[in-house]
Amino acid sequence: MTTSHVLEGQEALRARIVAFLPRLRRFCRGLAGGDVDRGDDLLQAAVERALARLDQWQAGTSLENWLFRLTTNLHIDQFRSLKTRGITVDIETAFELPGEDELQRLEFRSELEAVRAALTAMAPELNAVMSAVVLEGQSYREAADLLGIPIGTVMSRLSRARQFVEAWVRRGPERMVAA
Repeated sequence: MTTSHVLEGQEALRARIVAFLPRLRRFCRGLAGGDVDRGDDLLQAAVERALARLDQWQAGTSLENWLFRLTTNLHIDQFRSLKTRGITVDIETAFELPGEDELQRLEFRSELEAVRAALTAMAPELNAVMSAVVLEGQSYREAADLLGIPIGTVMSRLSRARQFVEAWVRRGPERMVAA
């Protein structure tokens, strides 16, 4: 194959990656627990890694699944790194209290925020399955292929992820440590 054919092939792959960005962005935000900034940072890092390792993708396999797997692995790496470094919190925003007029809106949003917090707090393996099946709408088989795990493991992890979210929302993060 000539150099021009290789370059044309890489340009076609890049175009496919660009076309896939909206779904990948949704997946990244799901892995980030709904945090838009962290999700977009993950998306950027995943696309950078994909473009740098484009030669590792095997023709004839799903480019989308390769991108999902690459992103999931990157998220797990980041999660482990964050766990080692710890989480920083801006003290100013941690103590802001809402006014009385916002109470109704906060009550409405509190459950959604609890779900987002649960997604962020759960193990990355559970989060990846939850994001693939619930947010991306993939079948158990597709999620199993994407994550490189047996379909039974997908079902088990999804069940544990749902239980985690339910317990988190009902009990709150303060009591999850004791549970």
